[in-house]
Amino acid sequence: MIKVIVEKDMAKFRKVKILGHALYDDYGKDIVCSAASSIVTTTINGILLINKDSLSYMVSNKGMCISIKSDDTTTQLLIKNMINLLKELEKNYKDNIKFM
Repeated sequence: MIKVIVEKDMAKFRKVKILGHALYDDYGKDIVCSAASSIVTTTINGILLINKDSLSYMVSNKGMCISIKSDDTTTQLLIKNMINLLKELEKNYKDNIKFM
């Protein structure tokens, strides 16, 4: 199961962790994992194109940790959009992705 952990401070997003694997299907065929990866990668790339200093991220064998360094409206809205998209994915695949 993919676990999503969101940390906020004063109503601002500070950190998002995406851990694990969806286990919907075999590696390379898992549509839930693919969707989550696409949502997160697109969001990160978009934010970094606008402001390369607004966030940092680390990928490990356990998953990804995104540290949000900027309080600017664009960064915060794009992170919120990413979280909303992941929550929509969770609604359809409750056994494969969960917010903690």
